[in-house]
Amino acid sequence: MTPALLDESVRTILLDIEGTTTPLDFVYKVLFPFALSRARQFLRQNVSSSDVRADIARLREEHAADAREDRNPPRLHDDTQEAELESLVAYMDWLITRDRKSTPLKSLQGKIWEEGYHSGQLHGQVFDDVPRALKRWQGRKKNTAIFSSGSVLAQKLLFANTAAGDLTPYISRYFDTTTGRKTDSHSYQEITRILQRLPSEIVFISDVTTELDGARAAGVATLLCVRPGNRLQPASTHRLIRTLDEVFPSDTGTKSFPDGSGLSDS
Repeated sequence: MTPALLDESVRTILLDIEGTTTPLDFVYKVLFPFALSRARQFLRQNVSSSDVRADIARLREEHAADAREDRNPPRLHDDTQEAELESLVAYMDWLITRDRKSTPLKSLQGKIWEEGYHSGQLHGQVFDDVPRALKRWQGRKKNTAIFSSGSVLAQKLLFANTAAGDLTPYISRYFDTTTGRKTDSHSYQEITRILQRLPSEIVFISDVTTELDGARAAGVATLLCVRPGNRLQPASTHRLIRTLDEVFPSDTGTKSFPDGSGLSDS
């Protein structure tokens, strides 16, 4: 008999999004370009919003740090509002190109994506095994939480607008970079505190070994998710999975889902 991948004492499955629940191409070729192409118009229309002004202020702080550290970010202008917005969009593009996990950038992207989801221009993408896994884990009294670089707003929007329907009823908590960096063990210590779980009662599933290293350092169990299109990772001792069907699998066959469709667990 093949030994179980995880002990039943694991009570919470903590999921990354990019490359774990969702194809990288959707994030980098759909979501990022969508936000950048609409950033100028969004900022122009919402520049008086206190939330947007707060994001802009944090972007300026991050830009100042980049300039101090000689990273040569594009210059920010403030002689006119239009010049300010143009230069902010250029800086956002600069951050996106470097795949910077910038909290204010992620916050602004989430707000722009919200408009896209509500208008029907965007639809969340998840791998086929994700809906049935979320359903299966809930049936086995396992909690599911998300830890992603994208803002909590962006996370909720993605899972609420998938082809399989609204998946948010199967997700109990969301964590983003306001909790900490995904490579930092302190982030996972904070998550265990908030979830009121022992580290050994949580498994973190991600496609990035440095994130898994951070989780392991906090005592959290780890699984490296290998998906088509994911970036090659360095050799590590994290156990590999190629589908969420491997995590607390079920042999009960086909189950129904919110939209009434049958989803096979095999």
